[in-house]
Amino acid sequence: MTAPANKAVDSAVRLVAFFEAAKGVLVLLVGTGVIALRHKGVYDVALSLIAHAHLNPASRYPHIFLDAASDLQNTRLLVLAGGAACYAALRFVEAFGLLFARSWAEMLAALSGAIYVPFEIMGLWEHRTLLHAGMLVANLAIVALMLYALVRKRRGLQSKA
Repeated sequence: MTAPANKAVDSAVRLVAFFEAAKGVLVLLVGTGVIALRHKGVYDVALSLIAHAHLNPASRYPHIFLDAASDLQNTRLLVLAGGAACYAALRFVEAFGLLFARSWAEMLAALSGAIYVPFEIMGLWEHRTLLHAGMLVANLAIVALMLYALVRKRRGLQSKA
């Protein structure tokens, strides 16, 4: 492969690293918001979100959301926040590894992207939208890129040996 093609692959891997870090930041912010809800009425916050979105609280989906909010307790909120922190930490570690071209990070990115593919196929099957199709294509592209980077690295290591 030529040097410009190698740079393109490396740039794409770095782009995935920044995307993973952004996902980690987003989930960390959501987790922090969940912890902040411990000290407020979760039901009241849910009700104000529904009002802000101009939704009818008596309709089906807002009502399901309100029921879930009324059932949340401090323990569940802490578990959700802890899960968000673990997920964010995984995304940050993955991003770090991808930025420094670590094979384990490329494998982690390929596996974590591949996990979502069946769910995205099911989502596309149920709701044929451009969003679902785009998410599936993007995830497949990330998985293919990471596998390609791994194969390229392995071949490079074998030729040096």
